[in-house]
Amino acid sequence: MSVSPDRDLQAQATDDTVAKLPRHVAFIMDGNGRWATARGLPRTEGHRQGLETLRKIIRHAGKVGVEVVTIYSFSSENWSRPETEVSFLMGLLRRFVQRDLSELHEANVRIRIIGGRKDLDKGILTLLQEAEELTRDNSGLELVVAFNYGSRDEIVRAAQALSEKVAAGEMRPEDVTESAIAGALDTSGLPDPDLIIRTSGEMRLSNFLLWQAAYSEFYFCDQLWPDFDEAAFDQALDCFGARERRYGGLSAKTF
Repeated sequence: MSVSPDRDLQAQATDDTVAKLPRHVAFIMDGNGRWATARGLPRTEGHRQGLETLRKIIRHAGKVGVEVVTIYSFSSENWSRPETEVSFLMGLLRRFVQRDLSELHEANVRIRIIGGRKDLDKGILTLLQEAEELTRDNSGLELVVAFNYGSRDEIVRAAQALSEKVAAGEMRPEDVTESAIAGALDTSGLPDPDLIIRTSGEMRLSNFLLWQAAYSEFYFCDQLWPDFDEAAFDQALDCFGARERRYGGLSAKTF
């Protein structure tokens, strides 16, 4: 889909007073393991159910008119989990792409992958690239999958890329502006998330979209991700719609 570059914050604030629906919603899908443990099931079953929830939420996001959905599917820190769990998650990713890619493509969804790609398993990397390539020209909902993603790593990689350009004489130090840094991030060209939702009662970003979340609204709920349904999503959207976004300024009510 065609997504315009980041807009001036003041213009964006004006737009948001007219349209209360967030353009971009990002999800930290937390609580799969705890959901399974509470039911006496293996953690892998929680991840399986979490994938079913994801399918529902993607469909609902497109239905209500959200333009971009970003999911924190696998962080760069998740590799430290037990090998059996990591192996299951990789298999789940493969099955998701193999089973859902054609449906997403038919629904005009465009898939974009963010995160480090160096040293990724070639099979996984090829799978991700194929998903991006197949849906590249789609113009509907944009599904951004944060895989092997860590925001600090993303910012470091952006800084290194800009440093190399300065060293090569392609940029001056004073050209390293906020806009230049944003353009070197994995999310270049995407609008910053208007709303970040985290399930399971945890209230932190966990190294997710640290730069992009500068003016995001946050919504934390106690539901574990497998229990998060369309009604819960609508409740989060309603909460977002009731908020007044100032972007560091003052509202008219203040005067």
